[in-house]
Amino acid sequence: MSNPATRALDFVIPGCATWRRPGIHTPDRGYGFRACAAARPGMTGLDLRSRKLSALLAVALLILILASASPSLAADEPDAPKGAAVTVLTAKKSCFASIVEASGIILPLEETSVRPDRPGLKVAAILVEPGDTVTSGQPLAKLTPPEGGSVQVLAPVGGLVSSSTATIGAVASAKGEALFSIIARGDYDLVGLVPVQDVAKLAADQPARIRIVGAGDIDGKIRRVAPTVEPNSQLGQVFIALTTNRRLLVNSSARAMITTGKSCNNVAVPLTAVLYGSAGTVVQVVRRARIETKRVEVGLLSGGQVEIRDGLQEGDIVVARAGALLREGDPVRPVTAEAEK
Repeated sequence: MSNPATRALDFVIPGCATWRRPGIHTPDRGYGFRACAAARPGMTGLDLRSRKLSALLAVALLILILASASPSLAADEPDAPKGAAVTVLTAKKSCFASIVEASGIILPLEETSVRPDRPGLKVAAILVEPGDTVTSGQPLAKLTPPEGGSVQVLAPVGGLVSSSTATIGAVASAKGEALFSIIARGDYDLVGLVPVQDVAKLAADQPARIRIVGAGDIDGKIRRVAPTVEPNSQLGQVFIALTTNRRLLVNSSARAMITTGKSCNNVAVPLTAVLYGSAGTVVQVVRRARIETKRVEVGLLSGGQVEIRDGLQEGDIVVARAGALLREGDPVRPVTAEAEK
């Protein structure tokens, strides 16, 4: 039992035994270290408390430094994987034109042959040359009959003079070779050939864009489709009326792109997003930052874009440049095409 007279001199410092004023003995009270080991003469309890607080703050600061230097645990979670950066885009609906190609040559729609009304006339003068444009009733040549005088040969229709056999002094025949050939009204057809499987898609008045060798691109539309196909080549024939005021060369080679329909109900992706393999046609999409492979059904092509008729939905995040190195479930970091720029 301690003396009540000395108990008032005792006070406790956390982490140390009961401290007495100098000259008063006190035993170790078992606070984990020797009594007063942390204290020096003249040190008060407030000083020791400040030292302990400083030590705790130092330990807390060290823990924060180590935590910031360590990898984030969130990065190891399945919802936030790390992987290769891939360029992505959002699948959107687009319109596609169904195109049938036809190749052939340029021929006059209607060509008129010009001859004299009676035989025995000689060519006295030639008034037009091949390539000239004439009007209906315009004089083309002067002929002289045996009895004298002169007779004019007139253009029966307006159009382009495509050829002439008239020679001064030569006898013009009423039944033989024509003196002049005129392409009536300057109208031409592209007589094209198409694969037999595409013939059923063609119909009159469908629009076409025709590229003629040496003359550039002009517009046209189907005038008629032949009812039969060539038995050896299995190609059908289509006649496309050309809409132009240009002077075209007969028998020139040309190619037509005929629009047979249009589809605007499906999404479109770049051709680079489509992979073809033994598993079929696939597109790689990104979900929750991981790769998913989807089998798709492709449709029409236009301007580097391909129509996806089944397998994708509007709003899907698609890998713009799909590759065999990306596998199902691979973690990726999607980057939009705009962000790449």
